[in-house]
Amino acid sequence: MGTRAAEQREAMLRQLLTQSAIALGLMSTVSVGLGWLMAGRALRPVRIMADKSRRISERNLHERLAVTGPDDELKDLGDTIDDLLGRLDTAFAAQKRFAANASHELRTPLTLQRAMIEVALADPAADGDSLRRVCERVLAAGEHQERLIEALLMLARSERGLDRREPFDLARVAGRVLRDGDPRETDVDTALAPAPASGDPRLMERLAANLVDNALRYNVPGGWVRVVTGTAHGRPFLRVVKSGPEIPPDRIGTLFQPFQRLESRTGNPDGHGLGLSIASAVAAVHDADLAAEPGPRGGLSITVALPVARN
Repeated sequence: MGTRAAEQREAMLRQLLTQSAIALGLMSTVSVGLGWLMAGRALRPVRIMADKSRRISERNLHERLAVTGPDDELKDLGDTIDDLLGRLDTAFAAQKRFAANASHELRTPLTLQRAMIEVALADPAADGDSLRRVCERVLAAGEHQERLIEALLMLARSERGLDRREPFDLARVAGRVLRDGDPRETDVDTALAPAPASGDPRLMERLAANLVDNALRYNVPGGWVRVVTGTAHGRPFLRVVKSGPEIPPDRIGTLFQPFQRLESRTGNPDGHGLGLSIASAVAAVHDADLAAEPGPRGGLSITVALPVARN
């Protein structure tokens, strides 16, 4: 009797073990299937984002991932990537405009030189004096091209960054610029208080020279320029204010883009539209804040505030 009961108990245990194994296998299969399905649905936006990202290149940077759905981590990632694509699109467009403008600006003097030489050679009555005048004009066009190339190289150097920093005084930098500059019959007023700063003094001298030259070049007859240096809230600053016609506030930002001018080339034939863009690039590599606003009575006021000088 006891042996039969033991056999029945053992049979029941084997049956229970078999049923448990089958149930566990079914539950595992269902769990894996549900997990695969849920993971696929959860990762589907990631696959879509990856596919769209692979298709985006420099030729179609205007396209966006445009992730839809609830405001979760994946949508935030998609929006962040879209913002990055937008900045890249803007940078590529600016680079293309710069290359096109630079090509045009460099080609213009060459075309002018070629035309002057061809006209002189085609004139059978040309004498030594006329050929000399043509050579002088060709030389002047070449000098303009040299200044443009020098400005482009300076712009590239300014955007490259700082190799080293050293202390300098903005007041002395501005003073040297004013001593070496051409006043152009413009009243120049100065208030050069000490402004100790840190950075590349040669680049900062170029920044100051460009701001002062811009103020003198694009002024009005009998106009004035005011150059101020000092410290405010512990930060050294340089401010250049000039007289002149009123500048629309929405046009001020474009003046710091390469080859942008308010005046026509006829009115200022020696300008090439790179002075303020170089100043902006120099300020950027020095982590300085450059602010431009309309002057108190027309004209323009530009302030460059550098970080606190490092010891």
